[in-house]
Amino acid sequence: MKPIIKATKKFLTPKVCSIDSRHWGNIFNAEHLMLYFIVRQLHREFLRAGSTVMQAFTFYASDDKLANRGNEASQKLTCAAINEAACELAREVADEGDALVAGGISQTPTYLSGGSKEEVQAQYKQQLDQFVKCGVDFLICEYFEHIEELEWAIEESLKTGMAVCANMCIGPEGDLHNVSVGECGVRMARAGAHVVGLNCHFDPMTTLDAMQLMKDALDEANLKVHLMCQPLAFNTPDVSKQGFIDLPEFPFGLEPRILTRWDMHAYARRAYDMGVRYIGGCCGFEPYHIRAVSEELSKEIGKLPEGSKKHDPWGTGLKMHTKPWVRARASRNYWEVLQPASGRPFAPSLSKPDAWGVTKGSEMLKQQTARTKDEDISKLQEYRHTHSGKCPTRHGIAAAS
Repeated sequence: MKPIIKATKKFLTPKVCSIDSRHWGNIFNAEHLMLYFIVRQLHREFLRAGSTVMQAFTFYASDDKLANRGNEASQKLTCAAINEAACELAREVADEGDALVAGGISQTPTYLSGGSKEEVQAQYKQQLDQFVKCGVDFLICEYFEHIEELEWAIEESLKTGMAVCANMCIGPEGDLHNVSVGECGVRMARAGAHVVGLNCHFDPMTTLDAMQLMKDALDEANLKVHLMCQPLAFNTPDVSKQGFIDLPEFPFGLEPRILTRWDMHAYARRAYDMGVRYIGGCCGFEPYHIRAVSEELSKEIGKLPEGSKKHDPWGTGLKMHTKPWVRARASRNYWEVLQPASGRPFAPSLSKPDAWGVTKGSEMLKQQTARTKDEDISKLQEYRHTHSGKCPTRHGIAAAS
């Protein structure tokens, strides 16, 4: 089976166009025609880089999220309009190449607020109805921290009759209710997901460590499903159980952690060799990252992406460089072992995660439509002062304060 290449562009789009960064899921805004062209071009860049799936920009675009804490998108634009417009845009670009269109649903504020199964599934159904109407090719349930909610999402998604992929945003320690990553994989498969895996919150190699645990559990249970993996494009050796959202740099100071294209070659090869066939990326992935994945697996795919026509692999284009010491870098042997410096002599190499340990059942996570007040932020800052960094990092490394 040829690998499927895909990127989820949750954190990339705010860098290239004027989007209100308070509302990560509202990537497609029908009120602004210019934004339409910019986001369409972003789809095209990933298509040229080798992505074979155009996922509609509908991350966190359920009505409860669109109405949470001062977000007015639910009233101004509506869940239906955002999801429909995003699907149409993805299909337009997918039809320019040999790509599929995926519709995606994610965890909900309703679940984190203690909502019932029926209430949570009603949120999914609003999005899923639009995906059916727009004729997407398959569905992705992604970014779930609790296996229980993902099982509910899979169940509702299967009612559409489409193929369902399922991802959790967890690492080797399992979900936030302490269900192991292996058991999560087994439960996804038994719930009926056709493809199971992990996305977001952790870097590629940490995510693949967790994928191996999931694969072992699936093999032991004799469950045959396809595997997918969509990690971050950030290095996260110092994170705790909740991943990069606990890092003090999240979300506006993560750039020093960005992975190189060479890191992506290593990720793609390891993922493919362990049996993962849906290989993609989540937050932080840029088109050149996906191009590196596509180039690493070009023999398995059977071709190079369009974006490689003027890009010589492994730096061999440097053979034309004027400076001899730069020409000397024109080889895979040089770039594959390079340990790039950060250029920040006074910055720590690691951070101390906040590690509040807050999840479903906490009062702080309950949904509200009213905008967060300054006094609410002051209370959270006081809580942060007394509770942050209580948990060790995943590797027990002494991180800088």
